[in-house]
Amino acid sequence: MSEPLVVADRLSKVYPGARTGLRRRQPVRAVEDVSLAVERGETLALVGESGCGKTTTGRLLLRLENPTGGSVRYAGRDIAGFDREERRDFRRRAQIIFQDPFGSLNPRLTVGSALREVLTVHGLVRGDSADARVTELLDLVGLDSSAARRYPHEFSGGQRQRIGVARALAVEPEFIVADEPVSALDVSVQAQVLNLFQELQRRLDLTYLFVAHDLAAVRQVSDRVAVMYMGRIVERAPARELFEHPVHPYTRALLAAVPTIGRRGRRLPLAGEVADSEGLETGCSFYPRCLHPDKDEECRGGVPSLVRKRPGHFARCVKVEPQSSLDGVSAPA
Repeated sequence: MSEPLVVADRLSKVYPGARTGLRRRQPVRAVEDVSLAVERGETLALVGESGCGKTTTGRLLLRLENPTGGSVRYAGRDIAGFDREERRDFRRRAQIIFQDPFGSLNPRLTVGSALREVLTVHGLVRGDSADARVTELLDLVGLDSSAARRYPHEFSGGQRQRIGVARALAVEPEFIVADEPVSALDVSVQAQVLNLFQELQRRLDLTYLFVAHDLAAVRQVSDRVAVMYMGRIVERAPARELFEHPVHPYTRALLAAVPTIGRRGRRLPLAGEVADSEGLETGCSFYPRCLHPDKDEECRGGVPSLVRKRPGHFARCVKVEPQSSLDGVSAPA
């Protein structure tokens, strides 16, 4: 089996606490001991509530943020050790599509100018060749060539997101972090953009980290899913397995909250809000909100390990017993 394209090993990110008056608050541990691998050509979805650390994790994988601890390997090499030329090459091979399609575009530049700027900075093509490449990129994302002469404010949200996709594709990347790429769009437009992501993946052999809180979108595009809560991965499984057999109480609550026509059975409400990261090491971080019927003091005895519960399916919960043949098998956080 080939080596994964991206491997994160025990990543952590701690932000200094904000100062209020003469006091400084506790540091914010946005990402805590996260390990994951993204295989070539797959879509790994990273899901969870706002503030769980999923966007920060994506930025750490691209070295847009420097980790407090841990490492990221890209194509087998630690990105922290890249020299200037290697970093430049990495910037071409790994791109990001931002959540806000309007805020991420320069309102003073036409779409054509914005795309040509990317091509020029990376020394790819110039002159007439650049114009031809701009037309090709716009066609690739389903926009007419006339869009090159217009400004971002002249487009709808869905069209602006397509422009953001075109800008990411301009440097011919192989890995893309899509940070909530459809959350700001209408439902009908979301479906179109998600279909575009899948089509581009097939045509260009792209690898995605798809950051989202919309589980309906995740179900459509992902091969595997990692669920985050308070900076840690609490469950990880192939997409179909996770949606059909969720085992962690947090994942089950998230899935139960997804609106479904004709839903039958009891919903599992997700009570309360995400707490701050202080006291993260005292036990299961989900304990205060957990509705598991067997929840007890054992859950507060230490941070649960990410343990295999079913084939290919890992979860961080001491109240979910592994299949008997898999007892004692664990995985990195």
